[in-house]
Amino acid sequence: MTMFRNLAAAAVTAALLAGCSTGPRPVAQAPQVPAAAQELPYRWTHGNAPKAYKDAAAAFGPLTLKPGEYRWAADAPKTGEAKVVVDLLQQRFYVYRADRLVGVSTISSGKKGKETPLGLWKVFRKQVKGFSRKYDNAPMPYMQMYDEKGIAFHAGKIPGYPASHGCVRLPLEFAKNVFGVTKVGTEVIIEG
Repeated sequence: MTMFRNLAAAAVTAALLAGCSTGPRPVAQAPQVPAAAQELPYRWTHGNAPKAYKDAAAAFGPLTLKPGEYRWAADAPKTGEAKVVVDLLQQRFYVYRADRLVGVSTISSGKKGKETPLGLWKVFRKQVKGFSRKYDNAPMPYMQMYDEKGIAFHAGKIPGYPASHGCVRLPLEFAKNVFGVTKVGTEVIIEG
């Protein structure tokens, strides 16, 4: 029995010493991610959404908007081309007029399985009292359609997360303001 204990102790000691002598295993290096991707966690962007966020922070201060809140510049230009930037990642909607940011709002975009499509679009139809032909004639106040499948931005409920069937929902008064500055042909950029 004593001999067995001595052999077992010797085996354990040898195993421990062998483990110490091999040193740590080399750790695989993480793949290098381009700097732009590290800064912008977007699936698709041309940099418009991050720029719009910076423009909004410069115009309105820190953007601590709660669901349904928005900011609109009191001294917004009365003329000039409009442009819309939608940030699906941050759930924000930005409006420019005459190359100046004039408004920012929270949104509710398409929920999982009905995601709002990314891309470059143009408003091709506007209606103050729009209705969905696809979803039980649901009201779409201040509707501005930019997608041939019926996707639009319009006034609607803003719960604080993506909840629509693909449209971009806006607070009612903000949607009314946006409707007043855009026209058929207004550029719509959706990044996320």
